[in-house]
Amino acid sequence: MHVIDSHTGGEPTRVILSGAPDLGKGPLADRARKLATEHKGFYRSVMLEPRGQPAMVGALLVEPVDPTCVTGVIFFDVDAVLGMCGHGTIGLTVTLAYQGRISAGHHKIETPAGVVTVELHDAHTVTVTNIESRRVHRDVTLDVPGYGAVTGDVAYGGNWFFIVDPSPIPVETANIRQLTEMTVAIREAAITCGIGGEQGEPIDHVIFQDASPNPEFHSRNFVLCPDNNYDRSPCGTGSSARLACLAADGALEPGEEITQQSVIGSTYRLSYQPGPNQGVIPSITGQAHIMSEATLVFDENDPFRAGIEL
Repeated sequence: MHVIDSHTGGEPTRVILSGAPDLGKGPLADRARKLATEHKGFYRSVMLEPRGQPAMVGALLVEPVDPTCVTGVIFFDVDAVLGMCGHGTIGLTVTLAYQGRISAGHHKIETPAGVVTVELHDAHTVTVTNIESRRVHRDVTLDVPGYGAVTGDVAYGGNWFFIVDPSPIPVETANIRQLTEMTVAIREAAITCGIGGEQGEPIDHVIFQDASPNPEFHSRNFVLCPDNNYDRSPCGTGSSARLACLAADGALEPGEEITQQSVIGSTYRLSYQPGPNQGVIPSITGQAHIMSEATLVFDENDPFRAGIEL
């Protein structure tokens, strides 16, 4: 299996170029469901240690349905197939440039959540114009076992988010364990209560928003991903969902740019334009760097060929 690894603001992406199972043709959403239901062992083996690493997201290249797109892609982490991934799209774009498949300028990429546009500025810098994002519920209060009442917004940015602002715990690296434990509990409470998307989609990510100690930055966040790891980047789909909330509250004007910082200090530049369906069209600018190009080997005699299951 041929792969190229990159990181976007510290968050790793593994682009799978060859060696993946055949998912057939048709809409990417259908192919993503097939990956999730029929090939879980495959995508977990790519992400789990010792072959993978915590917080890594896979980006499986597939043939797009839309012929104007440079590629199709299905994102996944160790526990879920994702509708969209912002940091992964930045990493994928830089990877395509590294391969010589694209040059500076605008390109389209098809995801299960829809077609996104990317602008490659240089070898590392990419702006993603995401799918329309929206807030679904405002000020939802959950009874979270061990923590009590927690209030937040439910929003969609390509994945489903429960956003708590301000954070009940300071968003600092020293608090990552506490932040993780509380956000896991919040997600479990939201799922138990049936709080999620309009069609019953479950919450898969939780965001804690906090003030940044650097006045140049708008805010700092902690983002829990489906695999119970935190996003090292400020999270592209999460930032999209947050933009939808800020816009709905009248706290950010169209075209106004802010800088969002992650818990480890990496940043995205964010802005939005009004969407056609009362949501927002987010713009996310970040940087990715190539780390390695490799062939993954799946030795039948390897006792951890399928990864380390804990």
